[in-house]
This record gives sequence, C-alpha cells and structure tokens, in this order.
Amino acid sequence: MTSACRFAAFVALALLALAMPDRSRAAAPPTSCGKVRIAAMNWGSAEVMAAIDRFILRYGFGCDAVLVPGDTMSTFESMTTRGEPDVAPEVFVNQFRGELDEAAGRGRIDYGAKVLSDGSQEGFWIPQYLADAHPEIRTLSDALARPELFRSGEASGPEAGQGVMHNCPLGWGCQIMVENLFQANRAAEKGFRLAPSDSSAALDASIADAFAERRGWIGYYWSPTGILARYPMKRLAFDVPFDRDEWLRCTTQPDCADPKPNAWTPADVYTLVSGRFERTAPEAMRYLSARSWNNATVNRVLLWKEDNAADGETTARHFLRSYPSIWRGWLPPAAAERVARAL
Repeated sequence: MTSACRFAAFVALALLALAMPDRSRAAAPPTSCGKVRIAAMNWGSAEVMAAIDRFILRYGFGCDAVLVPGDTMSTFESMTTRGEPDVAPEVFVNQFRGELDEAAGRGRIDYGAKVLSDGSQEGFWIPQYLADAHPEIRTLSDALARPELFRSGEASGPEAGQGVMHNCPLGWGCQIMVENLFQANRAAEKGFRLAPSDSSAALDASIADAFAERRGWIGYYWSPTGILARYPMKRLAFDVPFDRDEWLRCTTQPDCADPKPNAWTPADVYTLVSGRFERTAPEAMRYLSARSWNNATVNRVLLWKEDNAADGETTARHFLRSYPSIWRGWLPPAAAERVARAL
C-alpha cells in the first residue's frame, strides 16, 4: 500500500470514529457516581424496586451499586443518625415524618420520588364481581348493612347466619386497627363476626376460595400485592374522613374502650436518599427523584414474580424488558440507551 493510500485509510478511519460519538457515549456510562448502598427490604415491591435501582444505577449511571439488608425501622434509624445506606427505595413515611423532616433539615437525608404514586392502599375490600352486582355497596357501612352477602359456607349453628369479616394476619400491627374499626362501626350488632387470619397465606386462601365459589367476601387487605392482580377487588370507601387525632388516640391503640369510626391513614411511600449521595451524584439523584410507579403496575409485576417463583433481580429484569414505556420516562435518553443495551 502506498503512503497516499495509507494516509487515505487513516483519514477514513478517523472520520468514521468522529461520526460515532453519540453511540459510544451512550455505551459508556459516567464514572463519577461512586459506590451506592441500596437497602433491600423484605417485602415484594421494595425488593423488586431495589433490584431495579441497582440495575439502572449501575448501567445507566456507572454507579458501583450494591444491595444491603434492610427493613423499615433499622434502615430509618441508620439513615437518620448515620446517613447510610445511600438509598432506601420504599419507605412508609407517615409513621415518622417529623423525624425524617428533621434529618432532611440537617442534610443527612433527602426525599426522592413518591415511589408509589397512588400510595399504599389499606382498608376493607370486596370482590369486584360482588361490587359489580351490587353497585349500591360503595362504603364500609353499605357492606355492613348486608351481612347476608358475606356468609361463610363453613359456619354452622348460630354463626351460620352471620356475615364474616376477615381480620388482618395474626401478629401484624393492622390487627389493632381492624378490631377497633370493627367495634367502632358496630359490625357485630349488624350481624358480622370477625374471623381471624392465621397468616397472610391463610388470608389469601380465603380470597381464592371465595372467588372459586363466586361468593361474597369482605376483609382487610392492602396494595400493592400480586393477589390483587390475580383476583380483582374493590376497596371500600370509608364513611368518615381520616381523623389523625382519633387515629393516635384510639384507632391504633390495643384494647381501646371507645373507638370511633375512622378512615385508614393515607400511606405515603417515598424513596429516601442519603445527603452524601444527593450531593455527589446529581444525575443519579434526578433519576431517584423521578422514578415512580402505580399500584396497578406493581400488582402485575408481583403477580409475575409469584407465578414464576422469581427473586427480586429476575423480576427487575422482567420489568425492565416488559415495561420500557414506564422506565424510559425516568431517565435521560443517553442513560435509557445504556440500560437497554445492558439488558
């Protein structure tokens, strides 16, 4: 090859390299994010979101993202006192909003996105097919006026004619609220008994049995969960607005002597981020301030997780492959392309 040919080939390769800057930049994430510790909580929606965050922070923003064990109370205490871990993807903040605001004021933590855009939903639910057949049943008192719709086929003797309200799983804090609201709404006087649920699995089984027989069911439940994607349910409205003073005075207190009707506390669920991370990784922080999903999406994702006996990481990859219209909206285009390539 002559010198002129070699020079021409060199120029052509140089021009080709210059023509590809956007693609190469999309393939190579920034390297300034550093190490990020993400709390892996022990319930489904938080477990999956932690794995989603790890994947996106690692491949979209170049973070050295790792999962560390976490639960609500220990992670809250650690973040507010020591500023670690760096990210808690899903925290129910109402219980200790004052302490969180104080820690945020000191720069120890910062609020990210409202990760569940429509909040966690707790209360009393009935099957959607029953709600469709009886559109007049809209509130808790509407349902309590119709005990004949909620009888159990297994009951005998005096209990045979009673409606059944299913309690929160045994040992859960919500048992206190359910029992107080049952008493406050005089459900026993209206022909109901409160049936215990030995576990969340037993509560789920009672729903599955009701759907199999297409009969009435009423009881405590919550969202997001996979079971609400499998068995469509309607959450009943409460007959009174939420009263925080009453919630603290009696609704949440065991053996309260005089509970009054109340609504379930609105459950705001946010991502918490350490002050260090917020200051040193602004691009990744913008992602954590934007990413949010609703209960309907989470329910479908958790149903897939249950049906496939999948762990959080496998479920996160399923979400990223199946819902690009959601997660691409959380990211700038270059970061979204890097995540897509990593998949």
